Amino acid sequence: MPKQTEPRVPVYLITGFLESGKTSFLNFTLSQEYFNTGERTLIILCEEGEVELDAERIRKMKADVVKVESESELTGEFMMVMDAKYSPDRVLIEYNGMWNPQNIQNLHTPDDWILYQGITTIDTSTFNVYLNNMKPLIVSMVSFSDLVIFNRCTEDMPLSSYRRSIRATNPAAQIIFENVNGEVMNVPDELPYDLNAPIIDIEDMDYGIFFIDAQDHPEKYKGKVVRFVGMAYLSKEFKGDTFVPGRHAMTCCADDLTFCGYVCHSKFVHNLKSGDWVRVTAEVRYEKMKQYRGVGPVLYAQNIEFCEKPEKEVVYF
Repeated sequence: MPKQTEPRVPVYLITGFLESGKTSFLNFTLSQEYFNTGERTLIILCEEGEVELDAERIRKMKADVVKVESESELTGEFMMVMDAKYSPDRVLIEYNGMWNPQNIQNLHTPDDWILYQGITTIDTSTFNVYLNNMKPLIVSMVSFSDLVIFNRCTEDMPLSSYRRSIRATNPAAQIIFENVNGEVMNVPDELPYDLNAPIIDIEDMDYGIFFIDAQDHPEKYKGKVVRFVGMAYLSKEFKGDTFVPGRHAMTCCADDLTFCGYVCHSKFVHNLKSGDWVRVTAEVRYEKMKQYRGVGPVLYAQNIEFCEKPEKEVVYF
């Protein structure tokens, strides 16, 4: 008889800065019927804000709550002790927003524990402040997250821009916007260029928007003609008439630049070398490419001409 596989213990890691809504999200989750089916629950609290855990709910669930005061306490040995002492069926960790989530991902946890879901909560009213002053920490949070929740949103906030910022860091993350009443908002994409124009002109400052949106919404761009300025990138792995025009984008800090571009086919490629600045006019199609590990935008150039490099070479999301 085959050896039976031990059941896995899902670990939910909830992170975000102080007062970002982590405990409110945790209380909401614990109150849901689907989350109250008898599993033994261990809650590890690494930070306490103004909102407290629902003590009555915890009592009814017979959940165990353990508080951690410093990051140095959160070790693999600590996790082993928690597993032996409480034998949890699931673990919820309300993480300290000033601690790097990568540290906990690197811990040696019990063999049957598995990081099941990473969740980041964001107070939208303070997002810009943190983004401008603590961007590397935000990037580390979002990079591991399966779900990012923007709460306390209002309609006058640049929510579509915030969504692109997250998508640039983690394309796979689900992003939800909630208003001040906790209701999910429908946030349409607001684009700074005309998708119905015969040629969609992408300004330098808007290239990052185009790069993200073309990935997310192929239905908008399939068969459309775009025009933008980019730097040519050529590689020996490209065959025939293929190169990549694109821009360096700052996703975290000045030392963390990523080249963002799409595969482009053009007979003009033989006149190019890497680093040349060109103005590309091309039709957008969607094809399966090994560079994308799946289907993605492929440009078919109608015209390419040399041009001066932009005043600001780096783009933002």
